[in-house]
Amino acid sequence: MSGRTTSNLERRVAAAAEAVLARSSSVSTVDVLTGLGWLRARQLDEWRQGRLGHLEEALTARPDRLAAVRTALRRWAEDLNLLASEMPYASATRDRAPLRFTAGGDEAAERAYRTHWISPDLSEARRERLIERQSKAPDLIVSVPLKDWTCSSCHGTGDLLIPEDGVSTCLTCADLDHLVFLAAGDAALTRRAKKASGLSAVVMRLNRRRKRYERQGLLVEESALEEAEAQCLADEDVRERRRERDRERRADEDLELQERTAREIQKMFPGCPEERAAAIARHTGTRGSGRVGRSAAGRALDETAVRAAVVASVRHEDTDYDALLMSGVPRAEARERIREDVDRVLGRWRDSPAGGREVDRPGP
Repeated sequence: MSGRTTSNLERRVAAAAEAVLARSSSVSTVDVLTGLGWLRARQLDEWRQGRLGHLEEALTARPDRLAAVRTALRRWAEDLNLLASEMPYASATRDRAPLRFTAGGDEAAERAYRTHWISPDLSEARRERLIERQSKAPDLIVSVPLKDWTCSSCHGTGDLLIPEDGVSTCLTCADLDHLVFLAAGDAALTRRAKKASGLSAVVMRLNRRRKRYERQGLLVEESALEEAEAQCLADEDVRERRRERDRERRADEDLELQERTAREIQKMFPGCPEERAAAIARHTGTRGSGRVGRSAAGRALDETAVRAAVVASVRHEDTDYDALLMSGVPRAEARERIREDVDRVLGRWRDSPAGGREVDRPGP
């Protein structure tokens, strides 16, 4: 937007658009509205599922502000010579009806919403694949009801429903009751079953606490599930060997990290006994522990992270810290009480020659 004064909104639009473009090589008004925080994930899901009449129904911003966002995005994209491409937006309902963006259906506004701005740096082939992927119709969505409901057609009910045009339809009336449920969790089985099934639907459930829809599994044809299960069984041995290689590789990486950490501990604290340094490194570097040794700083052997691991060990092993906590002393107060004991141990380890003896645990 060079050559003219930019407003605060234009700067915010540009920042949101740049972040999306860096991730996915294209950006749209919907992406920017999400980046600005004006459009929540739950509202976006409800619109795509056909629960809302139009997208702007989910937005609290005034129409003139939304128009300003669309204009700012277009100007920003044109300044960067991005390529404009209109994308179809279909709902995740049985009829895959086109989604509406505005209440009045203004064609200029609708076109602006449908326009995706694509990086000119992409090759022709990658650009075509991107357009094909973004133009693909969304998965059919089936929902897990959170309260009692009645089918708008047969007035029955069920464990799953399809939301359409503001009403709920049961699987029988939607001609989906022949599908079987495949729970989420096995990526290979899910991928193969979906590929083999002529008709499928994603099962979603609203997480009220997180205020978003979460995937529960997939509805697929029974024959497709059987075929996918047979394929997965056939290559289970191959996948198990791959998993074993991955486990061995991770174990080797863990041992190498622990050895480097132990050497760094003894470099910083020459008086720390070798077996104690190894124990500290092993404890702090345990995979999945969430301890400082598994952090980015710990893996990089950052001095502060290594010292924090040593301090934690001394605090628990060489002071009365744990006993204080068990007696009900607040953590901050307990740490203050044993601070001098920790400093004394660290000082001896730091100032002693390599291979120094372990200090005695202080008395009560």
